[in-house]
Amino acid sequence: MNVVPKPNVPDQKQSMSRRWFAGRAAIAAGAAAWWTTPGAFAEELLKPTPALTEGPFYPDRMPLDQDNDLIVINDGTTPAVGEITHLTGRVLTPSGSPVRNATIEIWQCDANAVYLHSRDSDGKKEQQDKNFQGFGRFETASDGGYRFRTIKPVPYPGRPAPHIHIKIKKGDRDLLTTQLMIRGHEGNAKDGVFRRVTDPAKRALLVADFKPLKESKILEYACQFDVILGKTPADG
Repeated sequence: MNVVPKPNVPDQKQSMSRRWFAGRAAIAAGAAAWWTTPGAFAEELLKPTPALTEGPFYPDRMPLDQDNDLIVINDGTTPAVGEITHLTGRVLTPSGSPVRNATIEIWQCDANAVYLHSRDSDGKKEQQDKNFQGFGRFETASDGGYRFRTIKPVPYPGRPAPHIHIKIKKGDRDLLTTQLMIRGHEGNAKDGVFRRVTDPAKRALLVADFKPLKESKILEYACQFDVILGKTPADG
């Protein structure tokens, strides 16, 4: 008697096992792509830096020296008074992408609480630190990075929270104006501008640590502050 060969039909359990593993592999591949895709999870992690008022003292007479070193003006040899601070960070979108070739500006009062503005400095010429640049610019790098050398901010009359003003520009467009405060400073709770931000989570996005540099022999500080923009023109 001739034996009819059985058709090549996969075993049911084996077939189910293959489908199960194929499904798990697809899920795993998707998960791997999610975790390894830059910025894929960042929208849940990076919250935009809140905007804060520009204030009345954005320089009305720009200094001749507008670089990122506010401690020394041009070729001067006398440094500004104050606690030297190295301010660094990155400018990013909420998706975690770097904002390159953007201009970041900072301005602040000097150690004697005088701004580089005619409404302030003209009446305080003897008090003003003539060696403090008061304003600086920097163009962000390919990773969105920026750096400044400035002084640790001090309180200003009417503003008990020491702060540094920050503005981000791209081309001729202003993308964000905000302020950076010192985390844990006692003046923050009494500062009217800072108190306008009532959400504690948003307040936390406006403060940073000013940490002493251990290797510095003159008590310098370092502050790292990332600026997260809202939707930018590059995001469409």
